[in-house]
Amino acid sequence: QVQLVESGGGLVQAGGSLRLSCAASGRTFTIYHMGWFRQAPGKEREFVAAISWSGGNTDYSDSVKGRFTISRDNAKNTVYLQMTSLKPEDTAVYYCAARLTLSSAIVTATRNYGNWGQGTQVTVSS
Repeated sequence: QVQLVESGGGLVQAGGSLRLSCAASGRTFTIYHMGWFRQAPGKEREFVAAISWSGGNTDYSDSVKGRFTISRDNAKNTVYLQMTSLKPEDTAVYYCAARLTLSSAIVTATRNYGNWGQGTQVTVSS
């Protein structure tokens, strides 16, 4: 098991930026793919971005592509989500998730991620 703690959420105006961090502890961080998901009120949790254990592969949802960047620092056991050009529709609770795998293929379904953080609120005002 790996424990995940998100930070960096907050209130920002439309067009602004935020950087979320997710610190991992427990099992070896480098064998996990890491993902960011979000859930807005009344909606299902949805995929935002993911990164392979090496950092060599990434994937993004169409709604954030070109605005968000996922990265990881394996020396610090931390994954980041840099969010720019934020829109009110980006408002949600953002969750960090980990998937134990030796594959390089990125997956986006929530059911494939076995470890989750508690979430951090991101609110974008218009």
